[in-house]
Amino acid sequence: MSVNPMAYEAQFFGFTPQTCMLRVYIAFQDYLFEMMLVVESVILKKLDGFPDCKISPFQIRKSTEKFLLFMKEHFDKLFSKMEEVLLQLVLNIPKNVLLPEDKAHEEYPYSKEQFQALQDEIHQLQQQYRAEASAGQALRAELEEQKAVRAELEKILQWFDGLDNICREHGTGNFKESFAFLTQNSQKLQGVLKDIEEKSKRIKKHDQLL
Repeated sequence: MSVNPMAYEAQFFGFTPQTCMLRVYIAFQDYLFEMMLVVESVILKKLDGFPDCKISPFQIRKSTEKFLLFMKEHFDKLFSKMEEVLLQLVLNIPKNVLLPEDKAHEEYPYSKEQFQALQDEIHQLQQQYRAEASAGQALRAELEEQKAVRAELEKILQWFDGLDNICREHGTGNFKESFAFLTQNSQKLQGVLKDIEEKSKRIKKHDQLL
């Protein structure tokens, strides 16, 4: 059997030429063995018609084995020549032939260095994608946390607004003066709430880009 891997032929046929030749060899060999058994059985039946014949079945078996060995040696020689012809002229793809699925390699050839550079770039992009995905997950977690803070701040602002309305309804001037400090804090909280809203918009925009 040939030791040439013939990988390009395997790509085209879907099997290696050596595998094909091995199966043909086994099929021929099995057929030869079966034929010898048939011949042996016919000879034994013929001998049953000659009671005086001194040839025993054991002798016939020995003769069959010798003849089988002789046939197998000649068959191996013939098959070796047949295999050589088939592998060179039938199951072989010439060096100047390019399979259709490999046309892209001819139109866009790459050297080993260029291919390695492309592999490195792909690896770098994969790492960048993982980093951005991780950052996006962290930003989404922060957004959820800010939503909870925003809800609490809105409750506080509503409480301040209600308290301010009560003071106005009752005309409590002294209380209003003491309430100035609370009003300033309310304005600060409104500024914080606005800042959180702006951050939330930026995070949503970043998620859309991902």
